[in-house]
Amino acid sequence: MNYETSIRAADLPGDLSESPSRRRRAIVIGIVLLVAAAAIAFAMFGRGGDPAATAPGAGGRVQAPHVTVIVPGSKQVARAISATGVLAARREMPVGVVGEGGMVTRVLVEPGDWVREGEPLAVIERSVQAQQVAALQAQIGVAEANARLAEQELERARQLVSRGFISQADVDRRVSTRDQALAQVKVARAQYQEAVARTGRLDIRAPAAGLVLTREVEPGQVVGTGSGVLFRIAAGGQMELRAQLAEADLQLVREGVPATVTPVGSAQRFEGRVWQVSPVIDPQSRQGAARIALGYDAALRPGGFAQAEIIAGQTQAPVLPESAVLSNDAGNFVYVVDANNKVVRQPVRTGQVSELGIAIVEGLTGQERVVLSAGAFLNPGETVVPERAAPRR
Repeated sequence: MNYETSIRAADLPGDLSESPSRRRRAIVIGIVLLVAAAAIAFAMFGRGGDPAATAPGAGGRVQAPHVTVIVPGSKQVARAISATGVLAARREMPVGVVGEGGMVTRVLVEPGDWVREGEPLAVIERSVQAQQVAALQAQIGVAEANARLAEQELERARQLVSRGFISQADVDRRVSTRDQALAQVKVARAQYQEAVARTGRLDIRAPAAGLVLTREVEPGQVVGTGSGVLFRIAAGGQMELRAQLAEADLQLVREGVPATVTPVGSAQRFEGRVWQVSPVIDPQSRQGAARIALGYDAALRPGGFAQAEIIAGQTQAPVLPESAVLSNDAGNFVYVVDANNKVVRQPVRTGQVSELGIAIVEGLTGQERVVLSAGAFLNPGETVVPERAAPRR
């Protein structure tokens, strides 16, 4: 039995003959669905990626994020001025060669040693000077012997003049010879004392009690009046910070106000007081120095860098929690919610930090609505729903 082997396309089942058109229809529908999903995603996350701001609310409107704000007002706070400067000895004494100098035989101190007033720091070789002193001392003996002889001759002349053996003129000459001999004794003694004093000045001594800061001499070195500074001593070991202040800040500082100094790289804080305010302003930097007196401590090294907070009286200023103050490369700032409930970035200058918070010395009046926290998640110009924070107890 023979069967027909050719089959027409129209005789195929309907699902097979229409598969290309259905496939195209499915592709079109898929593309439409993808476009719709993309539109929905853009509507939800296109405004800064804040789901809370784009969540649909009542009536189909977009709901703004809720933020906690505070109105800080104004409080009585200490007016603190921050400054930086260099540590130094309050009274630094450079010590050099006083006498004629010579070769150094011994150095008796090291940097960091404490010395008393007049204590020798270094000794200079003095063999020649010692011989000169001995010679002058011998000359005193010669002058005294001549003076005794002249005195004896005068006494004999006075006895002879009464008997008429010599004239009064001879007696007067012997009186003059006696006086010259006595004067020679005084000259010899003065020369001897001068030599002793010169020899004593060969020792390099501390002009006052204090702390040795530097030593620039070694045994065997030949020194003289042109050798410069051999030692530097901090009188009494007292230190200071030479804080550089802006012209406006310098006007607020007075002698005697307290200050806190923190050396760079140290967690220690040292209490001091301003003992001198610069009477002039540098015309180039427009700054002046406030010198803060400090006691001795091993952590206070002259030449080191330190920060200072100078308390220059009291002032009224807003005080914010640390969470409300942000910072970037441009400085410190806070986020403020304006009358239209939009976020505004407000630059501020901070003052003293205390247990109450951070004092804001510039940028706020205290009547603004300041974002308390989560400011890092906000953008300037964004609309928010402000909620007042509960007052502190």
